[in-house]
Amino acid sequence: MSVVRRALPEDAEEVLRLRQIMIDSLFGAPSAAWHGESLPTLRAKLGEPAGDFTAFVVDHPERPGALASLVAGTIDYRIGKSGEPRGMVGFVFSVATDPSARRRGYARACMTTLLEWFRERGARRVQLTASPEAEPLYVSLGFRPKPDPLLELTL
Repeated sequence: MSVVRRALPEDAEEVLRLRQIMIDSLFGAPSAAWHGESLPTLRAKLGEPAGDFTAFVVDHPERPGALASLVAGTIDYRIGKSGEPRGMVGFVFSVATDPSARRRGYARACMTTLLEWFRERGARRVQLTASPEAEPLYVSLGFRPKPDPLLELTL
């Protein structure tokens, strides 16, 4: 079974490498120029164990110092409502597995750990966006499509 652990500040470069793999597969934009600017903030966030952001990883079994899989998530507060009075909502992003380590259950193990992290912090609803390739994993974990329209503004 995979040993899932919380990502640490010293994992930041590998976390960015796996995030880039995900970005490349979705958008075909293989520019890593942004990594240098992102690294200090990511290291700081990974060093805040009580914060609203976390990442869980599995170490690569054949490449010491490399990560095999990553999942990251945040908890947002939104004003409560019926059935969700605390207003805590989890959001999953950056689910990525190194191509050499796929089909071993690492992403599922990381997701299961992240879902437990959300539960422990009071989130009763978890959202994500899925690629067609990843959707079966999420559906098997209980996620269901929701017809909410999403609008986005880049500032």
